[in-house]
Amino acid sequence: MANAGAQSAANRVEQTGRQASRSRWVQLLARTGYAAKGIVYLIVGGFAVAAAVGTGGGTTDRTGAVRAIYDQPLGKFWLVLVAVGWLGFALWSLLEAWLDPEGEGSGAKGIAARVGYAVVGCSYAGLAITALRLVAGSGGGGTSSSAQTQGWTARLLAHGWGVALVIAAGLVVLGVAAYLFYTAYSARFEKHLASPGNGAIAGWVRRLGRAGYAALGVVFTIIGIFLIAAAVQHNPGEAIGLDGALRTLARQPLGHVLLGIVALGLFAYGIYSFAEARYRRLTPA
Repeated sequence: MANAGAQSAANRVEQTGRQASRSRWVQLLARTGYAAKGIVYLIVGGFAVAAAVGTGGGTTDRTGAVRAIYDQPLGKFWLVLVAVGWLGFALWSLLEAWLDPEGEGSGAKGIAARVGYAVVGCSYAGLAITALRLVAGSGGGGTSSSAQTQGWTARLLAHGWGVALVIAAGLVVLGVAAYLFYTAYSARFEKHLASPGNGAIAGWVRRLGRAGYAALGVVFTIIGIFLIAAAVQHNPGEAIGLDGALRTLARQPLGHVLLGIVALGLFAYGIYSFAEARYRRLTPA
């Protein structure tokens, strides 16, 4: 009897979630969120392009994007608007993980995709909170992705199984990189988009998506390699995040060229995110 009651309650919760996901306001928040995600990558890519051609300071990451928005005229106002978008994207990502509107399924591959949606949702919720704390004057804009990565790497390495766990994390990141490269090659992201009804627009969306996912694949590959290096050398200082990955590219032979190519890819991903805001299918299965 108790089990039946619990199942009934779970069904009601799921039904409520599905109704919420169909809500016009939730879907508006989701589309705003995809656009807000695009703003992040336009800023990160723009900073990296400027660093590559020698007209700007250095590379940055998502927390750097928060500070960049805040430092603009009317920065607090714009940052609040963008933070609302990030919260909308976080909400939709968590609904994707829970309700599976993308139809990923309950197999190992589907579960991995849905876990990925949950991780992305939590990360953008954290980014929004960082932004709102900065606006409220109760935070300094957060720490860089490299500092965050080094922090949790150090905590893991302090434990007996830490080396194995960090190596496992590095391998997972490399697996994500491989998936991103496959997504770029296959253009499988198109299955989540409604047809724009214009062949030229569809072609540009495909090219932007491919460039963006390939650039993200490069970044995740570098992050994964350095995580494994941090584990092998038992040195959390070797671990890096997005900003560190871009700096690593810049230090290579012909680094300004490599950084420029990846930077343009990240910028392309930002534009592609705006296409997602317009064409992404949001109707649950």
